[in-house]
Amino acid sequence: MYQGTLNDAAVWRNPPPGRLIGKGHPIGDFLRADEWELLDYRPGYFRIAADLPQAVRNLRGDLFGGFSPTYVDLASLRCVSASRPATEPRRRLVTVNMRIDYFEPVIGPRFFVECEIRNQRGRTYLVETRFRNDAATLLLFAITTIRATEVAETVP
Repeated sequence: MYQGTLNDAAVWRNPPPGRLIGKGHPIGDFLRADEWELLDYRPGYFRIAADLPQAVRNLRGDLFGGFSPTYVDLASLRCVSASRPATEPRRRLVTVNMRIDYFEPVIGPRFFVECEIRNQRGRTYLVETRFRNDAATLLLFAITTIRATEVAETVP
């Protein structure tokens, strides 16, 4: 279980090569996000291979639907934060809306997540997230609206 504080943020914000996020983020650690393999990246887009920890599985061993938004939210926020120039003042990112459509069960041990910023207007971002299996079948489709706050974030 996560025992740190959000002041450990520098570690999770600066992941090792080939990773989307480092250790030290409470939700990221729960999902074992530091183990996700970054397969493709460009500002505003990434594709990862994620695994399905036992803690997020339902009785059939599939991804429990209630944890799907956790994956979507973390991935969408990372997509936006990684796309912002380092010279831009750090802003707190807030999820203001999320819609998820489920098509097939997410069966582990591994699945693929694609995130892409589809639109940006000012400090508001529209992010598309897709979960796929090894056969590239669309399992889940999500649209998330994220807003960068006006007040600079106080956590490093």
